[in-house]
Amino acid sequence: MRNAFFIALLALSLSACASAPSRINDACAIFDQRDGLFNNWARDAKSASREYGVPVPILMATIYVESGFRAKARPPRKYVLGIIPWGRVSSAYGYAQALDGTWLSYKKDTGRWGASRTDFGDAIRFVAWYHNQSHLKNGISLNDSYNLYLAYYTGQAGYARGEFGSGVKRTAQKSAGMAQRYEAQLRGCGY
Repeated sequence: MRNAFFIALLALSLSACASAPSRINDACAIFDQRDGLFNNWARDAKSASREYGVPVPILMATIYVESGFRAKARPPRKYVLGIIPWGRVSSAYGYAQALDGTWLSYKKDTGRWGASRTDFGDAIRFVAWYHNQSHLKNGISLNDSYNLYLAYYTGQAGYARGEFGSGVKRTAQKSAGMAQRYEAQLRGCGY
């Protein structure tokens, strides 16, 4: 009987990891939905924030914009002749939509060789690390969600050259707005 209970508990906790939270516009609801034995997103977000100095709402807003909290998010495919699926637009993958090369740089820099782009704890720590790198390399304040997102999307070198168009600026505004919303929500629910 105890084994059956343990197996059911394990299956339930793993199935909760498989899909995105249902209410991604509410940070409190996200953390409530992902507050399990093996899976505690609030704990992971706070830990990444403490380690790299980036506020939790900014970290969460970046993931909101990048993947909508979908673990296996990928960019769209390219099509040959408009119908034959080909490669993807980029190697971006996972919660943070981290590119292959940038993810490898993160693993080398931090020594987190087992990190996975589909693990929320690893992904939010990556976002915090990247935003901290943007702070160190580009002088962006760790509280400036708009410019942190611009550097996240365009890369630190692209940000330094000012290589961002109106579409990226709109997305950065969306990220900044969501960070403000998440901040207000998190103040109200005690996370």
